[in-house]
Amino acid sequence: MRYFPLFLDLENKSVLVVGGGEVACRKVDSLLRAGAAVTIVSPSIEPLLQQFVDEGKCYWIQNFYSSDVVEDKYIQVWATTDNPSLNHQVHKDAKHRGILVNVVDDKPYCDFITPSMINRGRIQIAISSGGASPILVRNIREKFESILPQNLSLLADFGASKRNSIKQHLPNVDLRRKFWEMFLSRPDVEKAESREQLEALYQEQLDVPVDEMGECTWLEFGDDVELLSLKSMRYMQQAELVLAPEACPFEFVDLCRRDAEREVYNNPAELSHRLQEAKKEKLRVCVFIPKGSSEFALLIGEDTCLKSAD
Repeated sequence: MRYFPLFLDLENKSVLVVGGGEVACRKVDSLLRAGAAVTIVSPSIEPLLQQFVDEGKCYWIQNFYSSDVVEDKYIQVWATTDNPSLNHQVHKDAKHRGILVNVVDDKPYCDFITPSMINRGRIQIAISSGGASPILVRNIREKFESILPQNLSLLADFGASKRNSIKQHLPNVDLRRKFWEMFLSRPDVEKAESREQLEALYQEQLDVPVDEMGECTWLEFGDDVELLSLKSMRYMQQAELVLAPEACPFEFVDLCRRDAEREVYNNPAELSHRLQEAKKEKLRVCVFIPKGSSEFALLIGEDTCLKSAD
C-alpha cells in the first residue's frame, strides 16, 4: 500500500490552485464542497470559476504565476495548468515551503492523489488504485453505486443525532455498538425514507434487550477468500476477537472488524484455553479453521460453523 488513505478537514483552510482551465474547474468545485478557502492564480479562468468568484466562493489572483504567490498559509497547492515546466516550478516552490502539492496527471510530482468518490451525505467512500488503473476504479465505483442504498445519508444523519441520547439508555460502548448493529440490520431500517420512520423504529428497538452474551463462530478458510459467504462476513465484522492458525491466509483475517483483537493459535489445546477465557469475558469470537478439518469437532460443539463454499 503506497498511499495512506485519509480524509482531510479543509473547512476554512487556505488552498492554492494554479491554473484556470477545465481541470481547475473540477478541483475547485470539489475543494469548495469540502469547505476550503480557495485562491486561484491564472491570467484567465473558465466561466464556472468566474461564477464562483462572482458569488464570493473563492478568490482570484488575475495574473501569471510567480513563486511569491505560494505562502505558508496554504495547506495544499494544486498545479493544474497544461504547461509541465510551470507545474514543476509550482511543485518546487511548494516543496520549498513544506506544503503538500499535487501536480495533476503527473504522479511523480504529487505528495497526494485524489480517489474516486462516492458521496451519500456524511457517508463518503474513496476508491483508489494508486493511479495505476482509473478505468478499473471507475468500474468498482459503478458497482458500489448500484448496490448502496440511497438512504445512507439519512441513516448517517439520524445516527449522529442520537450519539448523546443513546448514552442515556445504554451505559457502555459495547452495548451501544451491539444496539446499532441490531438496529441497522433491520430490513425496515434499510428501506426507511424519512426521519420520522427511523425515529419510530429506533424507539421500538430500544425496547428490545441487547444481548450481552458472547458467542463463538467457526469459519472454514481455503485458498480463495472470495468464497466467503455474506453471512460469514457479517460475523467477521461483529467479532471482538479473531483467532486463526499461522496457515490462515492474511486476506481472511484482514476482512475482519478492524479493531478486533487478533491472535494466532498453534493447536486445539491452546485454542480451547483461549476460548474459555473469551467466554468468561463474553466476547464475540470468530475462529478460522482449515477447510475440511475434523480435529476441532469437539470444540465446535453446538457453536455456529460456516463452511467454505466449493
